Amino acid sequence: MNWKRVILVCAFALVLILAIAKEAESASVKANPAASKENQEEVKKGIFMPEAEASKFFKRRAKRSPKSKDEMNAENRQRLAADERRREYYEEQRNEYENYVEEERDEQYERTREKTEQWREWHYDGLYPPYEYNRHHV
Repeated sequence: MNWKRVILVCAFALVLILAIAKEAESASVKANPAASKENQEEVKKGIFMPEAEASKFFKRRAKRSPKSKDEMNAENRQRLAADERRREYYEEQRNEYENYVEEERDEQYERTREKTEQWREWHYDGLYPPYEYNRHHV
């Protein structure tokens, strides 16, 4: 029984404080009718939109509606331009790789030729064609 009185007194004090405090006015319904009309106008402005915006909203194409010819042409032009850029990029990459391979082959050929010449100079025996091909079999 004692707890019921304590809870009742606390609740009564809370209601009294909320009724007196000015900050609590925002939680209650305002009594000024002119202010409520202004508030309603603000709410209407937030909900409803001007005719120009509404027509733009409804004119916008839905996701499933067919595209116009101009939209299709613009998308195709973009796709073709992207394909052309991709083709040029890969062609340039291929040309660079071919040039690299050609230079590597030339360098390899040059190194092989130089090594062969050095080997021939080192093993030259004064005879032409070299000795091993001029063997006289007895």
